[in-house]
Amino acid sequence: MRHSTRAFRQAATTQRDGGGGSGQTAARAPSARNRGDSAPALASRAREDSDPHELTPELLGLTMTWADRDEATRERGRRDLQRRLRAYFDARGVRLVITDNRHTMLSIKKSKTTWTLRLHHMFIGAPPAVVRAVARYARAHCPDAAQVLRRYIDVNDDRVRPRAAERPIPIDVEGRHYNLRELYDEINARYFDGAIDVQITWGQRTRRRRARESIRLGSYTVEDRLIRIHPVLDAADVPGYFIRFIIFHEMLHSVHEMPMVDGRRIYHTAEFREHERSFQHYQAALTWERQHLHLLLDR
Repeated sequence: MRHSTRAFRQAATTQRDGGGGSGQTAARAPSARNRGDSAPALASRAREDSDPHELTPELLGLTMTWADRDEATRERGRRDLQRRLRAYFDARGVRLVITDNRHTMLSIKKSKTTWTLRLHHMFIGAPPAVVRAVARYARAHCPDAAQVLRRYIDVNDDRVRPRAAERPIPIDVEGRHYNLRELYDEINARYFDGAIDVQITWGQRTRRRRARESIRLGSYTVEDRLIRIHPVLDAADVPGYFIRFIIFHEMLHSVHEMPMVDGRRIYHTAEFREHERSFQHYQAALTWERQHLHLLLDR
C-alpha cells in the first residue's frame, strides 16, 4: 500500500554501504572509546564560525528563488556548502548533491571512501549550527542534531517547491458490482462518526499483460487525500465485508500518524493495528484474503 506524505520534509534518511551492499540504517552513535574522533570536528567548528571567505547571500543567489538562479550561481552555492561540510568529514571525502525535492530534504549515503549527501537547496547559506547538525546527524544519527534540522526545515518550508498544477483527478465510484461512495459513506458513519473527509475512486482499469507477483488492493495518497481501490475487487465473488475492510484500512491512514523511526517511515503503527482490529469482520477479512489472494493475482 502506497502512502506519500509531507512529513518526509522533516525526515532524514541515512544509508550505509559497507562495500558488499547497501541498506537503510541509522548511523551508530560513537562510543566513549571512540569519541576522540570528534576533535577534528571541534577544531573545524572555529573555522566554520569565523570563515572570512564565506560567500554573501547575494553571490549565492539566496535573494532569488531556486528556479531564478542561473547554473553558475547554483554551482557556486553547492561548492560553498560542500566546502563547509568537508570540514567535519576528515576521514572520507564528501560529495554534495543539491536537490529541489518536495519530500526528502536530506539523505546520506556512506561508502568506504566517500560520504554522499543529498540536501535540499534550502541548506545553501545555512547558519553554521545547521551545517554542523547535518554532519552530526550523518556521523552519529544524533537526536539533538535531528531536532535542529527539523526546526530549520520547518522554518524554511516556504522554500520547498509547491506541487505543480495538475489536471483534476478523475473520480470513478460506480462499479459493476460495488459503488465505492456508498460503501465509503457507510463505513464513515459507522466507524468514524462521519468525520473522514477524503475522496475515493476505483483505480485505472487496464488489461493485465503478464502474471502478477503482488497486488496493491488499496492506497491512500496524503497530498490528494485520495483513496484508490483496485478494480479486481469489483467482482461478484468478492465478499462485501472484504472490500469494506480494504476501504476501512485506507481510511485509517487519514487519521493515524506515519512517524519516522531510524530513517524509515512506519505506516502501520501499533495504534493503527489496534484500530484496524475494531472492524466487525476483521478476522473473516484476513482469512478470505489469505485463501483467495491467488485468484486476485490471476485477474
